[in-house]
Amino acid sequence: MNVESLERMLARGRDDALLRFSLGTAYIQAGDLTAAIVHLKAAIAHKPEYSAAWKALGKALVDSGRLHEAAQSYTQGIAAAQAHGDLQAAKEMGVFSRRTQKALAAQDADAAADSTERD
Repeated sequence: MNVESLERMLARGRDDALLRFSLGTAYIQAGDLTAAIVHLKAAIAHKPEYSAAWKALGKALVDSGRLHEAAQSYTQGIAAAQAHGDLQAAKEMGVFSRRTQKALAAQDADAAADSTERD
């Protein structure tokens, strides 16, 4: 389904985890990461154990450069997935979490190097 159809469903009063997840992933595909993040957070609010929503939220946050938030999202998503027996999703998010942590470490190292050069 396209974004417009999904938004119409939301406007008509349907508001559940699946619709919000669908909107979030549709907005990721459309390149609107801000809207994607809003809808994926709403999906998780509806259904905190929704591991696919946690994984998509982490991706949207990484893609938008919000690495600290992405790392937190993956951590929470892994815990939710493990608590509900979704071990494959937990494993996948573990991989993405490690990549995000490496990117954060590189970002911090670059910031420290820039700071040293200015001094």
